[in-house]
Amino acid sequence: MSSLSAIITKNQWQALRSQSGWIVVVLVLTTGAVIPPRVADETLRFVIENLLYMLPIILVAVGLAGFVRASGADGVLAAAFEGRKAVMIAAAALVGALTPICGIGVLPIIAGLLGGGVPLAPIMAFWLASPITDPAMLAITAGTLGLGFAIGKTVIAFFIGLLSGFATEAVLRHGGFRAPLKPAASAACDTGRPGEFVWWPFVQTRERLSHFTGEARTSGLLMIKWLTLAFVAESLLRDYLPPEIIADYVGESSRWAIPIAVAIGTPIYVDGYAALPLVRGLMDLGMTPGAAMAFLVSGGITSAYASVAVFALVRWPVFIWYLSLAVVGSLIAGYGFEWVNAS
Repeated sequence: MSSLSAIITKNQWQALRSQSGWIVVVLVLTTGAVIPPRVADETLRFVIENLLYMLPIILVAVGLAGFVRASGADGVLAAAFEGRKAVMIAAAALVGALTPICGIGVLPIIAGLLGGGVPLAPIMAFWLASPITDPAMLAITAGTLGLGFAIGKTVIAFFIGLLSGFATEAVLRHGGFRAPLKPAASAACDTGRPGEFVWWPFVQTRERLSHFTGEARTSGLLMIKWLTLAFVAESLLRDYLPPEIIADYVGESSRWAIPIAVAIGTPIYVDGYAALPLVRGLMDLGMTPGAAMAFLVSGGITSAYASVAVFALVRWPVFIWYLSLAVVGSLIAGYGFEWVNAS
């Protein structure tokens, strides 16, 4: 009897998975028999209005992503892993917080660094900081939740990178994680670089122009797809989710708001761009800023999209350590951001 893997080839499955966001959007918008026409009309209007509002920010984010790719700026990552360990950890955390690299996109970078003998501590600092935010995410977060939230998220990404790097270094000094890389670990995607870094004109060759247009198109479609799905979810959330549920579990009256937000971050976190409008809707319904930040941080680090890159490369002890650091860092981020907002 043929299995599912025999019926659906790897390429077909990856293609279907890449379009899953659009499939969900179409299914939701075409379920008029389930959703009342009034709600469907309101949802469609809400999505269009918010996409138009976010369009300038999306264009800036897309241009920035294309520039980083075409200019060869992603090639400067290697410099973050040279020098003294403390400097390496700090630099890796900073690069992770500021560099737009996808969860899967770090696979060849990390595999090469680990295979080349680069210490695990700075790699872990980069690994945990990178899924939380980047310049494009900073812009989208500012437009969705405000500049203070966006800056706070970036600072938290750097802090979690530092925490993860130095904690990992302490474990290494006591003999832990001697062989972190799986024997058969290999890169899952190709992030080939266009050459040495060129500030301007970074589109001076056909190859660089191709990198720019390709990255801009991919990033733009990714943002629009997940933002559309998120705005649909936010609109329906406002119509169907009783406000008292939010107040009871992740509102100001709940002592466990932040731990609950961390716990639910992994299973319901869809995508970094999709999570922002969803969180905005939850905050409008009573979710505290600290719980919102904890949800975004924990979901970004522990979501399947980010975790699969870790699981594919490292042994179980390192993977469990990664998840543990993510949970601890998210809790600290949530309580810290709550304290800052209250003071």
